[in-house]
Amino acid sequence: MDAVVFDLDGVLVDSETVWDEVRQAFATAHGGTWTPAATRAMQGMSTPEWGAYLVEEVGVRLSPEDAAAGVIAEMDRRYEAGPPVLPHAVDVVRAVAARWPVAIASSSPPSLITAFLHATDLTGVVPVAVSSEAAGAGKPAPDVYLLACARLGVEPTRSAAVEDSTNGLRAALAAGMAVYAVPNPHFPPAPEVLAEVTVLRGIEDLPGALGVPRS
Repeated sequence: MDAVVFDLDGVLVDSETVWDEVRQAFATAHGGTWTPAATRAMQGMSTPEWGAYLVEEVGVRLSPEDAAAGVIAEMDRRYEAGPPVLPHAVDVVRAVAARWPVAIASSSPPSLITAFLHATDLTGVVPVAVSSEAAGAGKPAPDVYLLACARLGVEPTRSAAVEDSTNGLRAALAAGMAVYAVPNPHFPPAPEVLAEVTVLRGIEDLPGALGVPRS
């Protein structure tokens, strides 16, 4: 194995419920009607994709660009006090990075990825952090993982991905990576997708699964 690529939301930060809460409140405030399918549909989408979804499917009465900007502004405000970093996440990234190059491949906008790296002092540990905004397509398309691997200078088929959601797992599988799942307890991945990957009980089990026992 040549590298390990981490998803951000749901793997390193406990933010999936925050995204859901912010989008739902924003949609309601701007004329939209939230549907049960909206949460899972938008997981993994790039910013332009979920901005369009809020307008076209949820009914938000703004342009996709303004809808996305409004949601991201509220997420930035929520992160001002520090992102909701998951237990063990920082230690695990450091442990894995001591052996292999690591990257982040996330559907979050660059501002939130940067906020996480600064808050956790991981900027120098994670040399590549890619938003799906730069990749051209969100998950379940493999683009963001392919771009992260390209920027690391490694082959996806010789790299591992760590994911929590159905769309994220599908993206990493489509990239040809070895995939480790840390299932999101709030939005459990589809069983048929979990059957195709290595399932961990929590992020703290990743170093051992990769053969890097934590000290």
